Amino acid sequence: MAENTYDTIVIGGGPGGCAYALTMRRRGYRVLLLEKVTFPRFHIGESFLPYTVELIDQLGLLDAVMAKPYAYKPGVELTGIAGNMRRIDFGQIGDGRRTWSIQVERAEFDKTLLDETAAAGVTVLQEATVTEVEVTDGRVTGVTYTYEDETHHATAQYIADASGRAGVIPKKFGLRIADDKLRMAAVFKHYGDLDESMNPGVEGDTQLGIHQDGWVWGIPLRSDAISIGAVARMSILQSGRPEDVFDEHLARIPRIGQRLRGATVLRELKGERNFEYHSDTLSGPGYLLIGDAGSFTDPVFSGGVTLALATGRKAAELVADRLDGELSEAEVTSVYDAFFKTGYETYYRLIRAVYDERQPVMGQVILDMAADMDPKWHVRLVSGDFWTGQSPLVNLLREEQDWALFSPFELLTECPLYPEGAVA
Repeated sequence: MAENTYDTIVIGGGPGGCAYALTMRRRGYRVLLLEKVTFPRFHIGESFLPYTVELIDQLGLLDAVMAKPYAYKPGVELTGIAGNMRRIDFGQIGDGRRTWSIQVERAEFDKTLLDETAAAGVTVLQEATVTEVEVTDGRVTGVTYTYEDETHHATAQYIADASGRAGVIPKKFGLRIADDKLRMAAVFKHYGDLDESMNPGVEGDTQLGIHQDGWVWGIPLRSDAISIGAVARMSILQSGRPEDVFDEHLARIPRIGQRLRGATVLRELKGERNFEYHSDTLSGPGYLLIGDAGSFTDPVFSGGVTLALATGRKAAELVADRLDGELSEAEVTSVYDAFFKTGYETYYRLIRAVYDERQPVMGQVILDMAADMDPKWHVRLVSGDFWTGQSPLVNLLREEQDWALFSPFELLTECPLYPEGAVA
């Protein structure tokens, strides 16, 4: 076996893995990134939050990303069961924060990030499959992987697992805990020949239409293409032909259906299971879990890429500080675990509020909580403000004992984008 030594190894080339690899490389460290497939590859998760775009900008990647003709996203339109419509305008976020986002085709977006990561000097290998995680005296010290029909071994001081749902390290150590609270799934299509003059709302907005059995999304990918999806419990989606369920649920949200007049199918129906899971242990001797490798939950408010980028960058900053001799390993573990859990649990609590059944209308609980507050707090929450200690709305979410995701932990209210607003 060929053997190589690096300062750090990344498993997975998605947004979280690239954020980690780029940050480590820019701190001067030798980085190996192993991605098991060849990019571009299809991936769901097209709708981004303003905080996602801000993170992309802070990583120095926004110019490369915006070179593609992605759809501009100024807000989110919510349609309720009674047909009532409410719009969340990102322009109301306040305090000089980013007031817009984008919608992307993830195959192109993810390839852009991976190409930029390689151009920065990271050793990127595609079609490189990790077959074993090496452990020496209780510490993760390297990986065995296959590449170009040969077996290789690489060692490093830290391994970052950004392998998403594959969860290479969580599965090896038995860290993953299934969450049974939601158990939702989705079926979706992409449409082309989109005519936005048919849109009854604001051009570029994501549409979320809520009905008795779930919700429907409309996510423009560019000026002439859109993703349409239906989300419901697995039992509902399995109750009939997926195509029939999709058509019937879409028909319940006329505002989204109206947007499709004259559009043609680009990508036939596909399915995606949203089986939630998390790990209470997010880091340990020689390793850290990034993004979906550590936790995955319902995508109703499109927070996945924000969380992946933020945890990837934070993990790299801490590991680089450790290798620079500025932090102990215990400090890396405690800070990273608190950062990861604060962000992910806040997002999870938002989702639990949306699905809460104490009100007959899905999402009404979160609206009731925010009824007497400055609108900026609602806008910030659905824009990605998951680490705040200032928001009265987020603080209310954190009081609900039944909405906890992780075992009890100490909050780290340290905003990774706007530090001037980080102090609780």
